[in-house]
Amino acid sequence: MRIFLTALLLAPLAALSAADTQGKKPNVLVILADDMGYGDTGFNGSKDIQTPAIDSIARNGVRFSAGYVTAPQCAPSRCGLLSGRYQNEFGCEVNTDIDKHGIPVGLRLFGDYLHPAGYRTGLVGKWHLGETPQCHPNRRGFDDFFGFVTGGHIYYCDQLLATPPPEKRIYYKLLERNGVLEKNTGYLTTVLGRECADFIHRQEDQPWFMYAAFNAPHTPLQATPELLDRVKHISDTQRRTYAAMVVGLDDAVGKILAQLKADGLEERTLVVFLSDNGGPTDKSSASNAPLRGVKGDTLEGGIRVPFAMQWKGVIPADQTIDSPVSSLDLLPTAMAAAGTEIPNDAAFAGMNLLPLLTGKAKAEPRTLRWRFPMRDLWAVRQGDFKLVKEWTRGQSKESSSQKQPDAKNNIELYQLNADIAESNDLSASQPEKRKKLQSAYDAWNASLPAQHTEGKASKEE
Repeated sequence: MRIFLTALLLAPLAALSAADTQGKKPNVLVILADDMGYGDTGFNGSKDIQTPAIDSIARNGVRFSAGYVTAPQCAPSRCGLLSGRYQNEFGCEVNTDIDKHGIPVGLRLFGDYLHPAGYRTGLVGKWHLGETPQCHPNRRGFDDFFGFVTGGHIYYCDQLLATPPPEKRIYYKLLERNGVLEKNTGYLTTVLGRECADFIHRQEDQPWFMYAAFNAPHTPLQATPELLDRVKHISDTQRRTYAAMVVGLDDAVGKILAQLKADGLEERTLVVFLSDNGGPTDKSSASNAPLRGVKGDTLEGGIRVPFAMQWKGVIPADQTIDSPVSSLDLLPTAMAAAGTEIPNDAAFAGMNLLPLLTGKAKAEPRTLRWRFPMRDLWAVRQGDFKLVKEWTRGQSKESSSQKQPDAKNNIELYQLNADIAESNDLSASQPEKRKKLQSAYDAWNASLPAQHTEGKASKEE
């Protein structure tokens, strides 16, 4: 049964596509937020931040309550998403290494796999996978690029410079379009949303893939007076600015979705929304509730993210999927939607989700793994159980009332379906389960190259 199901999950799914019946391949749109808290979308229960556009993706399709990324940090998480492989396999494990070396030459990314199927590919926003020429988005599978290659950026485009001083090099440089710097005005999130809509509208008969990689709501915390006025009910000033940035992001997502509707593309476009990692609650006042942990953790708060998907006419609406899914699943899912065979040497770690989402298959227990050497952390999840090496440090203000890991014994076992906050260590009561998960992690870890990290932290942590 498992062999059959695996074959089904990896097979092209042209028969499911309403677009294919008209002889047209579906478009693929991946919208990525940056450092967004798990609890900061309406579909995950936010009460103080309104996200109607983002919520509509879940309402029109599926909300994944256990949606994961491959790392609790920006650049390695993006490596996993775009390659469909654990970034640990090719040495892109922490920001500092990726900032210095970029992604390996020859590593195929999303666009490289969709180009043979006739797709036009575009990236709008944050790259953060290397600044060297061989790592530039236009040389790594993207026909069109507008945004910035570094890991962070200020939000006021009027303050950007062609040659910023060294201390402001990363955040203050002009945006670029296909390698050429250009001046822009306005609020960055709005500018990026407009560029995404323009890319969609420019495409005619050719199917397209767009990676809309927003830097919101990543620091620096900056919002316009108009956005701040829309969240004036929030008393905490840091939380208010963060919330205003999320509202600005939702507006941009709304513009993108409105463009799809205006161009008659809603039923021809697979849309995904997720964050690159959990929120850094102490730095931005993001909320990862009800999860414990923050960005940089392999606790749920660092790696479980807001995650939703729609494809009108193909994926039934108003679904909630509680079984684990991963950003690793997006590339094989997109290729299946496009009716494209996965190359034998692709070595994808994820699976095509469409049979699960359309009722053609049922979820089976799967194993997900994490290794984050910047803080010597790791985790493995099998079914509902997770073994995790926790980061021993002072807790954020969000979780200060929750349990603190024991510095002498910070590898703990949790049953997530009964304990989403990872508060009850089951190691003593279930030693065989702990041993099984430890063995699963050890075997995977032994198959990987030596841990890659050349520094304990980077400015864009």
